[in-house]
Amino acid sequence: MYTISKGGLIIMKLLTVAIPCYNSAEYMSHAIESVLKAGSEAEIIVVNDGSTDDTEKIGKEYEKKYPDIVRCISKENGGHGSAVNTGLKNARGLYYKVLDSDDWFDEASLKHVMRIIRRDVLYGEDIDMYIANYVYENHNTGKAKVINYRSALPVEKTFTWEDLKHFKVSQNILMHSVIYRTKMLRDCGLELPEHTFYVDNIFVYQPLPNVKKMYYMDVDLYRYYIGRVDQSVNEDIMIKRIDQQIKITKIMIDAYDLTLIKDEKLRKYMTKYLTMMMTISSAFLVKADTEQSLKKRDELWEYLRNASPEMADMVNHCLLGRPMQMKSAAGRKIIVYGYMLSRKLIGFS
Repeated sequence: MYTISKGGLIIMKLLTVAIPCYNSAEYMSHAIESVLKAGSEAEIIVVNDGSTDDTEKIGKEYEKKYPDIVRCISKENGGHGSAVNTGLKNARGLYYKVLDSDDWFDEASLKHVMRIIRRDVLYGEDIDMYIANYVYENHNTGKAKVINYRSALPVEKTFTWEDLKHFKVSQNILMHSVIYRTKMLRDCGLELPEHTFYVDNIFVYQPLPNVKKMYYMDVDLYRYYIGRVDQSVNEDIMIKRIDQQIKITKIMIDAYDLTLIKDEKLRKYMTKYLTMMMTISSAFLVKADTEQSLKKRDELWEYLRNASPEMADMVNHCLLGRPMQMKSAAGRKIIVYGYMLSRKLIGFS
């Protein structure tokens, strides 16, 4: 677990946490402080993505105070994906996780995560992906909603895709819940598009066929702050940025022909995730309710069919596949109602 340099004993970095920051001066300290609780076996890379406020100043202050833990890397603005790429490129930790600058980690859960990673590294257990719970912290309602995976994944044990159970609607594996082996991410050639929103969906989709061994920790690690009007997941903003959502969905369609994924349960999960992306795009396009937006909805489904008719059939057989393509006025109302209901079930609103 340790390496020796001329300067003495150097503790191996088990975990790199990249914190993409763009004009995050108001709240980034909370995120950084929460990761510092992991101690010197973790490193924090503050990625200043071309901010115009005091983001870089704050990052450099933490770097000066914690030189063995914190690095602040400044770059031209390239968007969230570019910041995640920069973090991955510079990561020294055996494992890699992304923490958005307005979110934070639970201290007790983080210490549990570090204990498990430390144990597995010590015993040569090469886990490709760790999974932990995340919590929606709703600023507007004051309520918190925990998303756990107890019914879908074996708890506190190493497993493979064959061991997956049934995933509920709310149990998608998101950026908030994953910790990847750094080398695996690099080996699979992950590189997120720049100046593009919603790239986190590629982050938790593209690497999956390269993931062989997993471990789920039933702890509420990631605290996901929702409720700010300027957030990219704000509904009005998502409708305005629907072309970005469509772009990401098309990248995912092009990433794999899911019919060629040999592992049945992995193929089923990836189909479920792609269906979710098609559903979100369709729901917002229908909710916009313009001739142009409805045309874009139909064009997206045609794009999927042209990419692979067999893959389109797989998506259509999922719960929300066919309903999202309804064209009547009554059908469009059902689509919007179904989307709003799913947000409430997940705990996002």
